[in-house]
Amino acid sequence: MNNRKPSFLFCLVMDMIGYATYAIPGLGEFADIIWAPVSGFIFYKTFGGWKGTFGGIFNFAEELLPGTDFIPSFTIMWIVQYITKKKNAVISSS
Repeated sequence: MNNRKPSFLFCLVMDMIGYATYAIPGLGEFADIIWAPVSGFIFYKTFGGWKGTFGGIFNFAEELLPGTDFIPSFTIMWIVQYITKKKNAVISSS
């Protein structure tokens, strides 16, 4: 079981960094060439397990592809983990 719990603030900051590369006209897509593998690796290390692997690959592709930097992948995964944790807590307390 994955016990990693990144903070919501950390996930927001990571998504803002990814979006910042998109916001720089002309330089954004070049910056994504550098940021995409770094972001994918951080995603993998942050969430771990199969979610981290799948999400890291998705995050890498999302950062690398033009026009997709607005997708908040770190925040989406945080929400998925939060909902899953709440659901499991409800089931185990029943």
